[in-house]
Amino acid sequence: MTRHPLAVALLAVLAIPAVHAQTPQDAPGERASTLDTLIVTGTRVTDRTVAESQSPIDIISAEALQATGTVELATALARALPSLNFPRPALTDGTSAIRPAQLRGLAPDQVLVLVNGKRRHTSSLLNLNGTIGRGSSPVDLNTIPISAIDRVEVLRDGASAQYGSDAIAGVVNVVLKGARKGGSLSTSVGQYSAGDGTQSQIAGDTGLALGEDRGFLHLSAQLGRQDSTNRARPFAGTPGPTQPEVGQKAFVIGEPEVDFGAVGFNADYAINDTISVYGFGTASNRDITSFAFFRAPANPTQNVPSIYPDGFLPEINNISKDRSLVAGVKGHAGSGWNWDLSYNYGYNHLEFYTRNTLNASLGADSPTSFYDGALETTQNILNLDVSRQFDWGLAYPATLSFGIEARNEKWNQSPGEPGSYIDADGPTTGRVGGAQGFGGFAPEVSGAYDRDSYAAYAGVEADFTEKFSGGIAARYEDYDDFGSQASGKISARYAFTDAVALRGTVSSGFRAPSLAQQYFQTISTVFLPGIATPFEIRTFPASGAIAQAFGAEPLQPEESLSYSLGIVLQPARNLYITADAYQIDVDDRIALSSNLTGDAVRALLESQGVFGVNGGRYFTNAIDTRTRGIDIVGTWRLDLAASTLDFTAGYNHTKTEVTRIAPNPEELEQSGLSLERIDRVEIGRIEDGFPRNKLLLGGTWTGQTWTLAANTTRYGSVRTTPNNPALDQSYGAKWLLDVSASYRPDERWTLTLGADNVLNEYPDENIFGNSTNGQFPYSNLSPFGFGGAFVYGRVGYAW
Repeated sequence: MTRHPLAVALLAVLAIPAVHAQTPQDAPGERASTLDTLIVTGTRVTDRTVAESQSPIDIISAEALQATGTVELATALARALPSLNFPRPALTDGTSAIRPAQLRGLAPDQVLVLVNGKRRHTSSLLNLNGTIGRGSSPVDLNTIPISAIDRVEVLRDGASAQYGSDAIAGVVNVVLKGARKGGSLSTSVGQYSAGDGTQSQIAGDTGLALGEDRGFLHLSAQLGRQDSTNRARPFAGTPGPTQPEVGQKAFVIGEPEVDFGAVGFNADYAINDTISVYGFGTASNRDITSFAFFRAPANPTQNVPSIYPDGFLPEINNISKDRSLVAGVKGHAGSGWNWDLSYNYGYNHLEFYTRNTLNASLGADSPTSFYDGALETTQNILNLDVSRQFDWGLAYPATLSFGIEARNEKWNQSPGEPGSYIDADGPTTGRVGGAQGFGGFAPEVSGAYDRDSYAAYAGVEADFTEKFSGGIAARYEDYDDFGSQASGKISARYAFTDAVALRGTVSSGFRAPSLAQQYFQTISTVFLPGIATPFEIRTFPASGAIAQAFGAEPLQPEESLSYSLGIVLQPARNLYITADAYQIDVDDRIALSSNLTGDAVRALLESQGVFGVNGGRYFTNAIDTRTRGIDIVGTWRLDLAASTLDFTAGYNHTKTEVTRIAPNPEELEQSGLSLERIDRVEIGRIEDGFPRNKLLLGGTWTGQTWTLAANTTRYGSVRTTPNNPALDQSYGAKWLLDVSASYRPDERWTLTLGADNVLNEYPDENIFGNSTNGQFPYSNLSPFGFGGAFVYGRVGYAW
């Protein structure tokens, strides 16, 4: 495939992704700019600032993360970053509980998440339903407590050469608090204007000095609850045995019910003047209940009237247990060498339960609650980083860095109890087996899988003159399941004056197929538009015999080539502007195939010994994509007599196109199948399922005792493309306004009252053909959800 450099058009717009809010201890006019913050992401140089970076970096402060009513890290980032999209889908099984975020319009698993510069483990869940990120298995950002975070550094640039697999769209590095003293405690409560979705939380952190000021231990915790919301409407379609009664509100569509708790720690201790030990970690538990499709009382295949004479609404209960621990030793040796040896452990265990349900094939003896099985991911990493500065006669010493890494990954799929998956009546009676709403994992689709990989990497960064700096990095990785992969990056920055600088990068990258994508199997109940009867669709591993009968091939890595070119402007005191244009080409992008259905598909499945299933699907390297866009960020601060006034704005425009779809394999063209491996639904989701533009505008006034803030976000339009083109629908752009007022009676107490989406804005409603007979008024593609206005109060105490 021929690649062309990106033609760049820079727009003169002020922008920034987040406000570095002033704390009570900051005197107006004395606060450092975000662009003067030292960074640790995307560079090995120890004194590099945001403004000096050769790649675009966003700094999201702890104050900015806590500036709205949300208790979720991913939601807070989406409100601070123009380039980050975090929709809030409902009725999507486990994805309703563990929602994916995407950066620059790419897949959620094409962004790498670090904590204190160390790789964060992914979630064990695969997003299989019709949402953004279908088929991905990304990091669950909401397992990290906001109370533990000092700041978040977002590198909006390809960085596989520096960090390895997944860093195609960029890198999110969560930096934990490390203060030796002081702390905070806060409690908050909020509710949607519709009267539901009550949220409550208590959070705190504190720092302790170790020894005679030789180190620190910083502890944090967060505990809370969220009630469910419901924006469903009554049934307005044609009556039938598989449908609710006309006028009946049968569904629950909205935010899930969540009980959550998380703790974190960050510690460092100097053994002597040259060696120190460190450790950090987080642990979280979340109990999440969402809802499935309503089963009507007269449904002959899915209900047993003697158990549920009025029908039933299954509940999907997920128990997520997430753990991470990093321990290391670091130091410096003679001649200026610095080294860091670390062990990194990550673990995510996700259990599935279906409540208020039944197994229709068991008849009147069916239980009404089932354990459906579990998914589990484990990560073990051993890493050695080495760096040293060399005086090569340049403007400043050059930094040489290199390292090696060994990584082991495990992914397990555990079976549920027999009643959750068995079909007691056999494949011909018509009564559906397994737990209604979410069927359990059977032993034949379960298993334990693992792989090892090894990496070596090196890089050089240097300021060649007072004005020109540059860097080069390379990485080689070898995986025992698909082979080796190499990537590289070149970056440069030239400062014409102190007020104007130009920067750019060229990088290659990759993403290894996850173990879940390679081996996950399940049977899902899928409702297709315009068809009342659900389909039982089975997901098959691409390397298995059944998927290969459909033409599947073993998965290979995704490969990317990225370009970026940007400008940094500091034309006046307290005025900062950055603009960066980019192009990201991804070859052999992994996608979940279309739902392959029809009589010929069923015949093929039965020839392979699979009965009672309407269709199949599998993961495939079937598409290439090209993403082009621009980010513009900046801030302007006015220092007044006894206060400060911050004006902020942020803009992102991104367009993704599917540039190639691999031809159907012969197996799909034989035996009368003639099916599309990747259909228009998935293409539309990739190209038009996220807003192509997003604008943030805001102002914050900070006085001696009051802080007043108003921030508005314009989300661009999104589009859904069902298999029936007559149901194509665009959802218009929307403006949302968030406001808050904080009062500080003294240096320790802060009282806050605020409202997110204070004007109670909702997305455009679905046309009737996309609304499941009028019951689903809003699309899951909405980038801000469909909850309405949220009002909250918070009391904080700091010491």
